[in-house]
Amino acid sequence: MNMIYNVEDRPRFMPNLVFAVQQLLAIIAATLLVPTLVNASQSTIVMDQAAALFGAGVGTLVYVLFTKRRSPVFLGSSFAFISPLIGAAGCGFLGSIIGTAFAAAVYVIIAIVIKLIGTGWVDKLLPPVIIGPTVALIGLSLCGSAVNNLNNTAAGDYNLVAILCGIITFAVTVIASARGNKTTKLIPFIIGILSGYVAASVFTVIGNITDNDYLKLINYTPLTEMDGIFRLPEFTLMQAIKGNAGIEVTATMVVNLLVLFAPVALVVFAEHIADHKNLSSVIGRDLIKDPGLDRTLLGDGVGSMAGALCGGCPNTTYGEAVGCVAISGNASIYTIITTAILCLIVSFLNPVVQFINTIPACVVGGVCIALYGFIAVSGLKMLHDVDLGDNNNLFVVSAVLVPGIGGLTLNFGPIEISSIATALIIGIVVNAILKVGKKAK
Repeated sequence: MNMIYNVEDRPRFMPNLVFAVQQLLAIIAATLLVPTLVNASQSTIVMDQAAALFGAGVGTLVYVLFTKRRSPVFLGSSFAFISPLIGAAGCGFLGSIIGTAFAAAVYVIIAIVIKLIGTGWVDKLLPPVIIGPTVALIGLSLCGSAVNNLNNTAAGDYNLVAILCGIITFAVTVIASARGNKTTKLIPFIIGILSGYVAASVFTVIGNITDNDYLKLINYTPLTEMDGIFRLPEFTLMQAIKGNAGIEVTATMVVNLLVLFAPVALVVFAEHIADHKNLSSVIGRDLIKDPGLDRTLLGDGVGSMAGALCGGCPNTTYGEAVGCVAISGNASIYTIITTAILCLIVSFLNPVVQFINTIPACVVGGVCIALYGFIAVSGLKMLHDVDLGDNNNLFVVSAVLVPGIGGLTLNFGPIEISSIATALIIGIVVNAILKVGKKAK
């Protein structure tokens, strides 16, 4: 794709700030959702949303530092670690910190190995016939989430009015990006989200006047019950220092944390490669070679550790941010840095955090149709030079797509390998078998 702003380009201050706000809107819902889901699944500790947002900002800045400002990636709270985080709650706030340290150690070890032997094995292990459908799968696997948000089942019951507001959000985003002027083409998500929010607000007002719950799409409670303008996030490290929720961490607990987090880190490593391959195809640069997979892994690992110390959540590369880069044509690292700084500032501003919490699920779903669709299409484009007339390639692609879209997971006690990672593993195995068969002939 032709980038309007390349990685090293520095947009002027105001345009850059607007781009950063757009990136923030693209990633903030998911970043805030992870601690919310963890809290809903256990009652031992309460992870703070604002602290998680602060941690995402810190983690991203650490990543930018390790990658020498050459990789426009945003790190946000990782959904892959939700189950480990729930399991770690039994160890108090120290649980997420120790568990993330184990995950970060996995990244560091792999980075050292890559530094010593190079990245040639990555291209052999993950050729386009595997990485293409895997990237597509990342987008396709999120489709269910987008649709659930769109029809309001993520927030309540099926609602046709919610679907209408989601479609308005999506339609305005598409029109702004494809038919708008030079300015609107750069910020389609902001325009789409604001349009959807206005539409949802109109229906909500009508619902309040007529006392019709079906039309009440926006819950303004977070704003009306807000306690002050400025609020200090409840940082995980500070919570642990204060008393770790009254829980003493034992050696057995530490071993359990190792078992919970380390295997998931190996799974996220594969997704890390897929996301960087995807972004590489978008911006026309091979990030696996420059700044190098060893640096991106170190940035991801150390960034996750920094994020966990702040907000308790390990971080990961965000497909939403990649989609935002692809649609806006802005790959400037300065926009990513500004987005991270905005995360730090916003985490202290209670009204902003609470306003974000009032954005209805259907509006998020509408904009995610575009975001997730671009991720899926980016993966399919990687298959452009793959000969799909060759049955061997068709089998490999099938081995990735069908188990992945079908939601096949592997569970080993407390360890769960996600459907994307499972599909990737099956694809690698099938490709290896077929290669051996070719050599035998």
